[in-house]
Amino acid sequence: MIVQRRAVSAVLAATALLLSAGCSAGGDGPPDGAASTAPGSRASGAPSGGATESAPPAKGSVKVLRTVTEGLKSPWGLAPLPDGGLLVASRDDGTITRIDEKTGRKTELGAVSGVSPAGEGGLLGIALSPDYASDHMIYAYFTSASDNRIVRMLYDDRKPAGEQLGAPDTVFKGIPKGVIHNGGRIEFGPDGMLYAGTGESGRKGLAQDKKALGGKILRLTPEGEPAPGNPFPNSPVYSYGHRNVQGLTWDDRQRLFASEFGQDTWDELNAIKPGDDYGWPAAEGKSAEAGFHNPVAQWHTDDASPSGIAYVDGVIWMAGLKGQRLWRIPLSGTKASAAPQAFLTGEYGRLRTVVPAGAHKIWLVTSNTDGRGAPKKGDDRVLEVEVK
Repeated sequence: MIVQRRAVSAVLAATALLLSAGCSAGGDGPPDGAASTAPGSRASGAPSGGATESAPPAKGSVKVLRTVTEGLKSPWGLAPLPDGGLLVASRDDGTITRIDEKTGRKTELGAVSGVSPAGEGGLLGIALSPDYASDHMIYAYFTSASDNRIVRMLYDDRKPAGEQLGAPDTVFKGIPKGVIHNGGRIEFGPDGMLYAGTGESGRKGLAQDKKALGGKILRLTPEGEPAPGNPFPNSPVYSYGHRNVQGLTWDDRQRLFASEFGQDTWDELNAIKPGDDYGWPAAEGKSAEAGFHNPVAQWHTDDASPSGIAYVDGVIWMAGLKGQRLWRIPLSGTKASAAPQAFLTGEYGRLRTVVPAGAHKIWLVTSNTDGRGAPKKGDDRVLEVEVK
């Protein structure tokens, strides 16, 4: 169900349509192979598409510079503020906290009304409005008593701590909820549109149903309408055949990538092409069956269980939950140019979210207090990490 909002202006619609068309036309076709960490497999180094793109070094490095803050409970989404500070969402408490990235000081903005945490659901992804400098709006994806939905709220830091969030304005609802597979990552793309990764809530059939909202990547206007240029008429669906998408990022050519949880065999990193079918539940990982878009890379589920991803200098950095490691996937076009490389294995436990933090740096959020980890003293935390 889509909450009806004011119509998008003609200028915005035309701009978004042009950007979407540009991304589709300039994007590469489905990869014909997948890099894998499985024994005996290898990565394809040939770029797809016309012009050859330079690839980053096959091997990289990771250095944890510092712990920014600790003592967070079930942190999930993270959004850096343009004037400094990091906003972090607590899945189980339903609150948003501002962190001073220099001192680590935490200030609770307030609780998001309507959040109903259970299982893998709760307050999940957060993102800043494209017009944040003028409207001070925060978008959030959360599980309510009836569904998963996207809301926006005014953030007013002039008010006392705990009272700085305005009432949620629902822009999109009706995404199926479940104890598992609620998706939850939201990001504004280079085109100014709002992208959301959803899960099939444990009901596999939803992923292939193009009329259903579960098991999809959705593309919306900031008001919650189907974005201009979407592949299916009057539909928010951008791609389908997904199991549970919790990572979204774009490269420097505005191509979208997404991480996806597998069931028992293969987790995936996918290059997203509008309208394509990513195979679930018929395919998990690379498939020889025609019509499915194969992954850029795949991992055994014990090695990854991927959540957040970020693009920095030609490399996708992917946070692993069950795998308890940070994966480096160097790209050439929309293919892996070398085998994925693992870092921080077991050092910080489960890793949930990764966000660019400037040149050669990322913010990395741990996830050991989510009910599936083994919390240590100080968990959970935000780390500043140098990556190359």
